[in-house]
Amino acid sequence: MKLTGKKVLITGSAKGLGRRTAIELAKHGCNLMLHYYTSKQEAEELKQELQQYGVEVRLAQGNLTSPEGVNELGLEVNEWDGGVDILINNAGPFIRERKLFQQYEPELITSLIQGNLVSAMLLDHHVLPYMRRMRWGRIIHFGFGHANEARAWPQRAVYAAAKTALVSFTKSLAVEEAPYGITVNMIGPGDIKGHYKEKSIDDVQHDYDEEQLGRPGTGEDVARVIAFLCEEKSSFLTGNIIDVTGGFDPIRANINQK
Repeated sequence: MKLTGKKVLITGSAKGLGRRTAIELAKHGCNLMLHYYTSKQEAEELKQELQQYGVEVRLAQGNLTSPEGVNELGLEVNEWDGGVDILINNAGPFIRERKLFQQYEPELITSLIQGNLVSAMLLDHHVLPYMRRMRWGRIIHFGFGHANEARAWPQRAVYAAAKTALVSFTKSLAVEEAPYGITVNMIGPGDIKGHYKEKSIDDVQHDYDEEQLGRPGTGEDVARVIAFLCEEKSSFLTGNIIDVTGGFDPIRANINQK
């Protein structure tokens, strides 16, 4: 895999799936900008861990639920020798409390749409000029399993609306940027629980999760797919929505009308 020296921005990379993705790409020689909002200590600890791979690691703090925060991050990206080769839009607020749409405060609706849809679009807008000049780039969005089907997800209405809109944007941008050697894809993780988001596949070989029809999913499962999409030879793979779910349907399992 020829990724050595590629510059990568991963949003929300201090913990969870973003952290595991950073580890995977560092192993392949990528230089990294780790974005975080409140998890400064975790980001600093990850920076120290990744430097053992001999890569450059930068930290960037920002609130991506506001356009101003996205713009500040975009400016930091542009100051890194002009831009990044790979953008992984992992960050996105998710409200675990289940409630009907009518129960949401207007401010929360706006925040969820901004954090899960608009922030990704704006960051893409920031990085595209550099990628176009380089005639090469990789953009990866995060959705959820089965987002491509745009089914109803009661009690997750705003989050689901933002991510399914991002599906359409992913496909549209992929077509527009293909002539410039830029691919755009989406990863749809399944229900990878808590600490499993940072685990390796080897860690869970002897675990069993009946919802996943086998072993539990891990952060490495997602990170390996991302690394594959970033490869030089993956240039034919664009506009795809790739579920990494272990056969699990997160929408059906979480519908609860009580």
